[in-house]
Parts: sequence; structure tokens; C-alpha cells
Amino acid sequence: MDRSEQLFEEAKKVLPGGVNSPVRAFRAVGMAPRFITRADGAYLWDEDGRKYLDYVGSWGPMILGHNHPVIREAVEKAVKDGLSFGAPTAREVEIAELMVELVPGIEMVRMVNSGTEAVMSALRLARGATGRDKLIKFEGCYHGHSDCLLVGAGSSALAGGHPTSAGVPDVVVKDTLTAQFNDLKSVETLLEQNPGQVAAVIVEPVAANMGVVGPAPGFLEGLRTLCDKYGALLIFDEVITGFRLALGGAQAYYGVKADIVTFGKIIGGGMPVGAYCASRELMEQVAPCGAVYQAGTLSGNPVAMAAGLAQLRYLKDHPEIYTQIEDYATLLAGGLREAAERTGAPVHINQVGSLLAPFFTPTDVNTFTDAKGSDVAMYARYFAGMLERGIYLAPAQFEAMFVSAAHTQEDLSRTLEAAGAVLSSLK
Repeated sequence: MDRSEQLFEEAKKVLPGGVNSPVRAFRAVGMAPRFITRADGAYLWDEDGRKYLDYVGSWGPMILGHNHPVIREAVEKAVKDGLSFGAPTAREVEIAELMVELVPGIEMVRMVNSGTEAVMSALRLARGATGRDKLIKFEGCYHGHSDCLLVGAGSSALAGGHPTSAGVPDVVVKDTLTAQFNDLKSVETLLEQNPGQVAAVIVEPVAANMGVVGPAPGFLEGLRTLCDKYGALLIFDEVITGFRLALGGAQAYYGVKADIVTFGKIIGGGMPVGAYCASRELMEQVAPCGAVYQAGTLSGNPVAMAAGLAQLRYLKDHPEIYTQIEDYATLLAGGLREAAERTGAPVHINQVGSLLAPFFTPTDVNTFTDAKGSDVAMYARYFAGMLERGIYLAPAQFEAMFVSAAHTQEDLSRTLEAAGAVLSSLK
């Protein structure tokens, strides 16, 4: 038994399932997780000294790669002044000003501590601002673990919500309605069936929690039109896409404006951070200006703000990074498609910007139903084969691969060589 396996056995005695977040348990791939000791650039090292080429990137925020010197130095400098004050700091103002400059349509920012908290607060703001209770989400889109969003559509995409987690009462999700991603008709039907009752439509502009599924042409524009027509607010959950698809996020990438935008750990350089943002008119309804209450002792943590400010400033000063990582993701996706065709493996590759995902199905993947058609057992075998060859992927089918500025063409070549060998073995 290696060190990671030993640690996992110890962890299961004191942590539920041996982890502090479910996907880390590697249950979907039938293995014990690797316990990581350090990371640098595009690489991770585990407790047994094994080195991995990483395409998880702490689930997205490491757009510059791990342990980037600019971010590390900013954190080291901030730590010397203290870890937490519970009071305002200049960095909070500076990063908010930078976000307002870079992100289309936002005028004010409220910092929180996670993507879950950002979305939860955005929904409260939407309900407070509209005086309505209902919200529409999409099956297969993940918006954190707040109670009202832990909902599945059941057998009908147009049905009301039912909890998909124990401990969530039916009454909490009774106002959560579920539509189908890339299906505008399902959204319009819900809006028509609930006239004057829907506060918001919330969507991942790129559905990156069902693998990677991009919006169909006209889908995001159609949501904007429907929200305007029925008086609902449009919320873009950009915890994955924010500052990753483009400096201005998905709004800039697709040219569609949301009313409220949420961000996650990328604005903290990988540290625990989140934010929700909107127009001044909406944001001034948040306490202490308005009646929508939200607070947090650690919100705007000075060390996290230092890391996030350093990363966003670096991205602003080096916009060529976005061309580089999208080009590399395109090369990687193309190479994976060629390997699948060469080996006869039933693999479909989706890619949007620097996000990509393999689905083990021969058909196109444009909806959650399509994504669920992937052979998850085959993905588990693929994952194991890649890990054995030193390539670290998400330990679950329905997650994204993230290309960072630290990846090189040599890294891509090594990845494609490993993928070709693994896909051949799957036959």
C-alpha cells in the first residue's frame, strides 16, 4: 500500500468518505485518490513522489499554472501584514475597480468566499429586487450546494423541483423550476406557466459541470430576450467561465449581457473567493445600502485579495494568454479526435475556449441528455490509464479539462501520445 492509499484509509476515519469535497474521493473512477504535496507550473506531485501533468488546475482557477511567481510573491507580501482583519482594505477596492473595468455591464461588486456563496447571494438579490420567488435553472448545470439549487428535473424537464440531496426539504425547492440546456422552448414554457412569478433564470454560459457543453447558436441571446419579455433577471454563473474564456468572461466572449454575474476562485488566484456583480441599481439593494441582507467575516480577505489582484492584473497586461490557451486547447481537442478516429474508440470531444472534455459516446453532445449517454465505466478506464502514464484528469466524467498558460507544446504531445495508447487499450 502506497502513501496515498494509507492516508486515504486514515482520512476515512476522520473525514466523511475520506475527503472534504465528494469528487476528490475518486469513487466515479473506482480508485483511491492521490494525495498531493505540491504543485508548480503544469505539474503536481503526490505523497509518493509521483509527478503528474495536470489538467484540473484546482478546478479552473490556475489559469497561469500552479505557484505562479507573481501570485506567490503577492501572497507572501500580504501574509507578512496579517491573515484576516474583518475590516475594509485598499485591495478590496482595487480588485473591484479592476473587475468593473474588465467585465461588461457590471458597476459594483460584493466579495464573498466561494462560488456557492456568490450564487446563493445573487439569487437572494434577484428575488429581493423583483419581489418574485421562483427561479429557473437547467438540468445538468451546477451552481454550488445551496439548498434551493440541489434539484433534479425528474422525468420531466418542465416539472417543479424535487430535492436531490437528503436534508433539503421539499418546501425549499418548490420554487425551483428546471429547464433543458440549449432548449429555449422549455424556458419559455416555464415562464408562460408561471406569469409574473419568476425572479431569475440562472445558467452556466458554458455548461462545464456536465463535461463541457457550449451554448447552441442563439441560446444565450434567446435567454436574454425571454428574460426581458417576462421581467426576469438573467444570471450568468461564471465560476468556471469568468476570466477564463476571456478577460470579460462569457459576456465578452459571446456578446450577451447578463443582469447579475457570479465569480469564484479564479478571482482569488486559487484561494477561497467568490463575488457577485451587477449594475449599481441592483447592487445598492444589498445591505448596508438596501434591504437584501448578506454578510461575511472573511469576505474580502486581504491575502485572497492580494492573490486575485495579482492574477487579474497579470491577465490584463498579458491578453495574449487567452489566444495561447485557446489555441493549445484546440490542438489538444483535435489531437484527441484524431486518436479516437485512429483507434476506433467511441469518443466525442467538446471544446470551448480553453475548456474541453471527452465523452465516451459516438454521437454529438449538445444537451444534458446527450452527455448522460457517455459510457462512464469506459471513462473510468481511460482515467486510470492516463493517470498511470502521469496525466492527471478530473476523476469523473462530467467535469472539464483546463488548459493553462503553463502548458507547453511538449506537454500536449505527451498527453496525446498517452491518450492514443490508452484509447487503443480500451478496444
